[in-house]
Amino acid sequence: MTFAITLSVLLIVGSVAGITARRARRGRPPSGLDAEAEANHALVRLTGGLVPPDARTWSSAGEETARALTRAAECHREARTRLATARTAAEYAEVTRLAREGLDHLRTARAGLGLDPALATTSR
Repeated sequence: MTFAITLSVLLIVGSVAGITARRARRGRPPSGLDAEAEANHALVRLTGGLVPPDARTWSSAGEETARALTRAAECHREARTRLATARTAAEYAEVTRLAREGLDHLRTARAGLGLDPALATTSR
């Protein structure tokens, strides 16, 4: 009987400690690992958006659309370069910002091509 009571008390204390720790983490900025995962996710989305659904579609782009595509590709290149050397949460946040900027340019380009711009939206 004593074993059951001790085990119950330990389980309750462990649960309370876990809930308290989780609530304390909510106010903190994302860890380096979280920031890295978010940066990778944004860059993969941008990379996928730059793959043309049909080469003829991209080749028929007007001047404004071509500029938006170029800016999206430049953001992709810069984000990929920075991701290779990023080590802190702030550096990963910069990569995420660049990738999202590229997604914005990509959304503009897709609208100019008559494609669904929603396929290039950010996840937030």
